[in-house]
Amino acid sequence: MATLYASAQTTYFPLWSKENWTLERLEIKLQRNNDLNLGTVKPLMRGTYVRVADSIRLQLDAQAAGFSAVDLYNLNRLQANSSEYSAYPSTAWKSKKPLGKGFFETPGNMLEVNQKGFYLGVNPAISVQQSMEKDYDESIHFRAFGASGRGLIGNKVAFHFQATANNENGPIQFRRFVAANNAVPGAGRFDSIDGNKAYQYFDFRGSIATNVTKYINVQLGYDRNFIGNGYRSLMLSDFSGQSLFVKLNTRIWKLNYTNLFMQLSPTPFPDINNRMEKKYAAMHHLSLNATKWLNIGFFESIIFGRSNRYDFAYMLPVIFYRSIEQQNGSPDNANIGFDFKANVAKKAQLYGQLMLDEFVKDEVIGGKRNWWGNKQGFQLGAKYVDAFGINNLDVQAEMNQVRPFMYQFRDTTGSYAHYNQPLAHPMGANLREFIGIVRYQPTNKLYFFARVNYWKQGLDSAGYNFGYNPNTLYSSTGQGGLRLRSDNYPLFTGMPATGLNAAITASYELKENLFVEAQAQYRSFKESNKDKLNTTLLTIGVRWNMFRKDYDY
Repeated sequence: MATLYASAQTTYFPLWSKENWTLERLEIKLQRNNDLNLGTVKPLMRGTYVRVADSIRLQLDAQAAGFSAVDLYNLNRLQANSSEYSAYPSTAWKSKKPLGKGFFETPGNMLEVNQKGFYLGVNPAISVQQSMEKDYDESIHFRAFGASGRGLIGNKVAFHFQATANNENGPIQFRRFVAANNAVPGAGRFDSIDGNKAYQYFDFRGSIATNVTKYINVQLGYDRNFIGNGYRSLMLSDFSGQSLFVKLNTRIWKLNYTNLFMQLSPTPFPDINNRMEKKYAAMHHLSLNATKWLNIGFFESIIFGRSNRYDFAYMLPVIFYRSIEQQNGSPDNANIGFDFKANVAKKAQLYGQLMLDEFVKDEVIGGKRNWWGNKQGFQLGAKYVDAFGINNLDVQAEMNQVRPFMYQFRDTTGSYAHYNQPLAHPMGANLREFIGIVRYQPTNKLYFFARVNYWKQGLDSAGYNFGYNPNTLYSSTGQGGLRLRSDNYPLFTGMPATGLNAAITASYELKENLFVEAQAQYRSFKESNKDKLNTTLLTIGVRWNMFRKDYDY
């Protein structure tokens, strides 16, 4: 199937939307779709993938072999919820019982205006989760109230927004993270209330986008991005809070090339002049469909600080960042990476990442594998759809391993973090993690999700840095830092710790994008020479056009 180039601007699917799972399944089951195989950088372009869905639907109308009734329902919902991009007539998605002119005329939007040259869809954005944690008497909750929307203007400009007021107090791992990092996971600036019994913050996300040519889309936004094909990413994850960014996405032939320029913050709090300090990031990701079933990618990034200004040398879209960084005197944090995914037999996908911070051949290959500067990480994973012959039962297995001092730098402006939160793996480095996931959708409206992750990690000990926290500087004690030595840093060095986090979630979709959910979670964490911390969390919740708040670390 040929690439369907976007001839107009497009919004993007939210990272949490159910459509992402649908597109993952379609990619594996079709195996050789050029556009689906290029979807490593997320969020995915709504217009491009709705047109892919239209093309698939045309073929399935003739013959739906290999697709279940639930698959066809999900494909229909993907088109209906993005009808402004679908070639199918808009009347195909009309609600049977709208509430007056413009209200709930289509199932996916509370308010919708769809006229020539203008489209607008507006929805409430609400999430209420209430939990009970063993041996903890305070309220465990997540509450968010606001609105979201997206639109098109004159077939030239696309925009989206989501604004919510949030109030949160999470389980023990959440509270320990806040205490250790002075940051709320996924948030920027925040206020503590009731003596740190809860935290409140405002969550705004939005962007505008347009096509500058047939093949290049430009997006200016304040949101999150994700690079990878797994549950985790060692390149760029969506764990930290939103950031201001400019993204250029070029898709042509068998290539997808993304330039991402970000403004970050080394701390969630302003200085004494009430001014937020800034740092910056520039990232490239080149994705190539090497064969009809194999996709390979190259990644590079620079994290840097420049007295509240961007270094325009890093804005060149086609150049190796490392060469510019060296010309600047090597003051910045440079990383490179590689990724792949292979679709196999229309049933499975193998994927992986390799991330390199520093690689000195004489130190690494020459036998000093435990040199402190040997900073690499890798990921390997597999997905299996319609597992064991059961329709819409999908399983996934993943391993992540990151060596000590990965993501750290000599100063906070170069650390691989934003608002004191990791930009990549949520638990930092010096770890090995195994993840197992089961997804099951037995009927159109019912979803089950089960996850278990087990990890082993080396933590800082006796006041010294053993390379797990991206916010800690890697300077040695002789340089005024906390790193003890230059060698003898094997994986898990420092205070050994092990953890197990398992959760099962049941969700029922009452109406389009309105879910009622229940979740049971068990977490066990053991540091050497300390008592094991075991906790059980029971959660019920309702969310409407919002993500589910998970504590998967």
